[in-house]
Amino acid sequence: MEQPVSVASTQYSFIDLFCGAGGLSLGFQQAGFRLVHALDSSPAAVSTHAANIDGNVSCTLITPDIAVPASTIIVGGPPCQGFSSAGLRRKGDHRNSLVGCFAEIVVRSQPTAFVFENVEGFLTAEGGRYLLDLLSPLVESGYRIHLRKVNAANYGVPQHRKRVIAIGGLGWEPCFPEPSHAAHGAPGAYRVTGKNLTRTPTLADALEGLPPATTVPPGEVPGHFYRPLEGIDLRRATALKQGERMRDLPVELWHPSYQRRAFRRVKDGTPTERRGGAPSGMRRLVAAEPSKAITGGALTEFIHPVENRNLTIRECARIQTFPDNFTFCGTIAQQAMLIGNAVPPVLAHRIASSLVADLHKANPGDRIGALLSFVPTIAEGASPALRQVIALVRSQFRLDVNTGDQQALWL
Repeated sequence: MEQPVSVASTQYSFIDLFCGAGGLSLGFQQAGFRLVHALDSSPAAVSTHAANIDGNVSCTLITPDIAVPASTIIVGGPPCQGFSSAGLRRKGDHRNSLVGCFAEIVVRSQPTAFVFENVEGFLTAEGGRYLLDLLSPLVESGYRIHLRKVNAANYGVPQHRKRVIAIGGLGWEPCFPEPSHAAHGAPGAYRVTGKNLTRTPTLADALEGLPPATTVPPGEVPGHFYRPLEGIDLRRATALKQGERMRDLPVELWHPSYQRRAFRRVKDGTPTERRGGAPSGMRRLVAAEPSKAITGGALTEFIHPVENRNLTIRECARIQTFPDNFTFCGTIAQQAMLIGNAVPPVLAHRIASSLVADLHKANPGDRIGALLSFVPTIAEGASPALRQVIALVRSQFRLDVNTGDQQALWL
């Protein structure tokens, strides 16, 4: 896969909080930023970051009062497991408070800009509490912020991956990068079509050039190996056509856990038995479309589009836009989680490149902090939970529909 070209801008530096495997760090370095320090509490994440990214990295518990060096930008994506729609939602999960921790570190350090990334469930978790934990202290401190839900496929990532991105400047107004690719078949895709945009790479594009996967590690390309399916799992995989998932199989092939949860209704922000609906179970991906979102469970959930096997670590990394020379540390389960939780480097590079251009012309002043734009959905409608959050944000920040350089979306 073609990798971004570096831009000379080494006068700008960044700190990466909750750095994980280093997707944000890699994208920012490819855009020419200099890493001052990266921090994470996971030994596997820190080992992976150190093996691939130039710059200091520390394995430490990140707290609001932790000392960080000066930098132009602070970037980060606090752990998402507390409010991911793809995993368990635990009310009061202590990891959720790390969103406020990120905001406090930015307020105390006063970088010229910040970038925050998280899962879409972040918006409605605890009725919007964590959204306010992020925005309120930053706006009060003078940051002028765009916060939007995006599909990474609209920025050249070969998967439909919905994420929340916030970009803020201290006393100045950064731009929010415009979509560069047209991704058909995703919620809200029509909003960015008709602009002569490049087609989003497909799953086949992402995997092109990989040699055959082996059954013996580490594989011809490191991480490109798999464990053969057997028994009923092989029967399920063999029966699935491209685009089909567990619900398309005969009931006798359903996994017991899928049967128990198959008829739950998905209630945004109000999960049943700590889970918002039935999992997709096993799913065969479509070669001619962008992949479904890569998660920590992709190794067991996703079936290769034409072979009767699960994806490999390297295939998941390819879909997440990591280069083949990027190595992952830890157990296979830890590597899968690191890849699934990462910000795709191509998306990070697009954000970083936009910030390079903005920083060259930025003129920070004494302008008050503000929420410049708020786009909480890329679909046509909004759930009741999201509507409540929209009303909360509107009342808290007095954001008009046409505030800022782009129109905010209100439903």
